Amino acid sequence: MALGVHENRPAGRHAAVPSGSLFRRIYAPRVSDALAFSMATYAMPLLVLTITSSASLTGLAFALEWTPRIAAFVLAGKVVDRRGAAVVCFIASLARATVVAVSAVALVMLPRGTAETAVMLVLAAVTGTLSQFGFVANEAVGAIVTRRDQARPHGIQAVLVGIDQTAAVGGPLLAGFLLLAGPEWMLGCLSAISLFAAVLGLQTPPTPLRVVRADAAGKDRALRLGLRTLLTLPALSWLVAGLACSNLALGLLQSASPVIVVETFGRSAADVGTMWSAAAVATLLAITCCRLVLSRLDLWAVGVVSATLASAACLAVAEAPSYPSYTVLVAIFMAGDGGLTVVLRTVRSLIIPPHALGATLSLTMLLLLLPFPAAGVLVALTPPSHLGKVILVCALVQALALVATFVRLRNDATLRMVAARQ
Repeated sequence: MALGVHENRPAGRHAAVPSGSLFRRIYAPRVSDALAFSMATYAMPLLVLTITSSASLTGLAFALEWTPRIAAFVLAGKVVDRRGAAVVCFIASLARATVVAVSAVALVMLPRGTAETAVMLVLAAVTGTLSQFGFVANEAVGAIVTRRDQARPHGIQAVLVGIDQTAAVGGPLLAGFLLLAGPEWMLGCLSAISLFAAVLGLQTPPTPLRVVRADAAGKDRALRLGLRTLLTLPALSWLVAGLACSNLALGLLQSASPVIVVETFGRSAADVGTMWSAAAVATLLAITCCRLVLSRLDLWAVGVVSATLASAACLAVAEAPSYPSYTVLVAIFMAGDGGLTVVLRTVRSLIIPPHALGATLSLTMLLLLLPFPAAGVLVALTPPSHLGKVILVCALVQALALVATFVRLRNDATLRMVAARQ
């Protein structure tokens, strides 16, 4: 399939592209929103645990936070298509700042008990939903800037992945530090960062608005549009399918690692955090390497190397004899996964038609996210002594899926022509 980079022709007040550097238009808004996203994701269950000292309520908060996020994917894409990413990013960040600030005041005024717990559970659900809208809007902005500026697509996408990974490390650390001073301080900081993200969101470039005909508005739903678009893009379809299988292995490692590290290797919970910090560093290094290597190699070659690293590490991690070896193998797996993410995002940003950008982005992210709860169910149903076998089976599925994906895409014009643009 030949690569088609679709032109964007928004109308009216959305037509002018704001002047300024990539840092001002895309990276700075992404940094602030990613940090707020990370704090909201990891700190809410910890905040509930701090206030209630209840493990069951902490788990409920996690469920309340992620269930609306999954449900919001398609709706967020539809809103981005119809209203523009800058407007969605601004409103979502501003609403999150307001809700968090009101909750911080409520924590100060309410007595300890049921009312305070209810506020926290509602806050977890609302911040999860609003954060998802902001994330989808920022993904759309990244794709549009890649096209309009005619910059090296892998460079922008690698920076965005790096921002997200850095925020995933810094957000929980910042939230945990602020919780030592009190829940109100953490919520106040989250509100301030969200407000800053809202202000910066106004500087983002416009995205093309989807034209809605009166006779089609009721039947052309976002999910159907995204699915129809995805099925017409074989390169993207195969990459999403391969990475969905890879995410099942990743979700299984994320869910099972606390049990394996603590019960099998006899280490502490702090060692679990150390392991994922090392994995985050490995991912950032892999992303940096991808930016350099993609100046000389095409996306297919980089994808094959990344898939090989991820598959080999996952196959070996099931038989890891010690905590140090387990940590190294997980870090290698995450490095390979980071390279695959750069490949997917680059292809995705170039070949999705503008009129279906938000809907298709949302659908691909939804498909890539669904394996994570499935992995959690697998861990919940598997005795700790058999987790290694389940990981091995998932590693085999991952390896076969990635082999099929890159064999199928070996001569695909999309991945080869992306290289020609560099």
